Amino acid sequence: MKIIPTKFTGLKIVKSENYKDYRGSFKEDFKQKFFKNKKFMFACTSNSKKNVIRGLHLQTRFPQGKYISVLKGSIFDIALDLRKNSRTFGKHFKIILSEKNATSIFIPEGFAHGFMGLDKENIIHYLCTNYRAAKNEIGLLWNDKDLKIKWPNNNPIISKKDKKNLTFKEFKNLF
Repeated sequence: MKIIPTKFTGLKIVKSENYKDYRGSFKEDFKQKFFKNKKFMFACTSNSKKNVIRGLHLQTRFPQGKYISVLKGSIFDIALDLRKNSRTFGKHFKIILSEKNATSIFIPEGFAHGFMGLDKENIIHYLCTNYRAAKNEIGLLWNDKDLKIKWPNNNPIISKKDKKNLTFKEFKNLF
């Protein structure tokens, strides 16, 4: 495994290798030694169809760092820096994560996260540094013009909840 830093403080790309033979494949997905100062206490898996957007989500209290890995398919992944004192506040990082490219990402606390499914079936595994706190969850609109995110498809499948997410301006006014 190889850790690749980004211009966003704490945001790391994790490059693994797929080992394939006649039986199938094997990939090392996570090594705690690369995240010595992080304790992962919650794991979950989501399954999304092509063109589904989940996000952009974050927890205001009990923030979560997230280690994102794709078990099947591929996703267009977005991490939006919402740390007020960060030099990259309001900017986003985008990357394609897939089972084929064996790439994962660690998104530190203080970022909103979202993704769009790119394949027919996309299975995503998350390790989180904090438990889910539903009462403290908020989201930002995926297509907010102030965020300038260029999604692969402009007609995605969005949940009713995510259609009601905040604009970036509304988020800034809350804090």
